[in-house]
Amino acid sequence: MTAEQREDTDEDAGFRQRIRRNPALNLSYRIGVGVVGGLVLVGGVVLIPYPGPGWLVVFAGLAILATEFEWAGRVLGFVKRYYDAWVAWLKRQNLLVKGLVLAGTGLVVLATCWLLGVFALVGGWFGLDWAWLESPIFGSRG
Repeated sequence: MTAEQREDTDEDAGFRQRIRRNPALNLSYRIGVGVVGGLVLVGGVVLIPYPGPGWLVVFAGLAILATEFEWAGRVLGFVKRYYDAWVAWLKRQNLLVKGLVLAGTGLVVLATCWLLGVFALVGGWFGLDWAWLESPIFGSRG
C-alpha cells in the first residue's frame, strides 16, 4: 500500500491532502518529517547498546519516516524481521552465550561512558582526580 492509498483510508486524510495540494507546503512538510524522523532514528541508533528503549526509538524514527517515504517503510519491515530473528536466536542460546552478549553490551556501555568523560565527571564529584578516568577524546580538565 502506498502512502497515498494509506492516506485515503485515514480519517484525517483531508489535512494531508490540503498540504499535498500546495507544492511548497508539501515540500516543507516532507522536509520536516524527514528531519524529525531522522533525528529520532539517529538517537535510537545511538541508544541501541544501552539498557532501555534503543530499538523502540529506532522503530519510532523509521515509522515517522515511513509516513512520507516508501523506502523507510521497507527498511522498517526489514529491521523488524531481523530484530525478531536476533531475539529468537538469542532465546535459543545457552546461558554462556547469553552471558557473553550481556558482557559485550556492558563493555560497549562502559567504553562509551569513558570516551565521553562520564567517569571523570562523576569522579570529580567525589574528589577523585585519577588520570585513567579522563576521556581520551575530551582531554584533561587541567
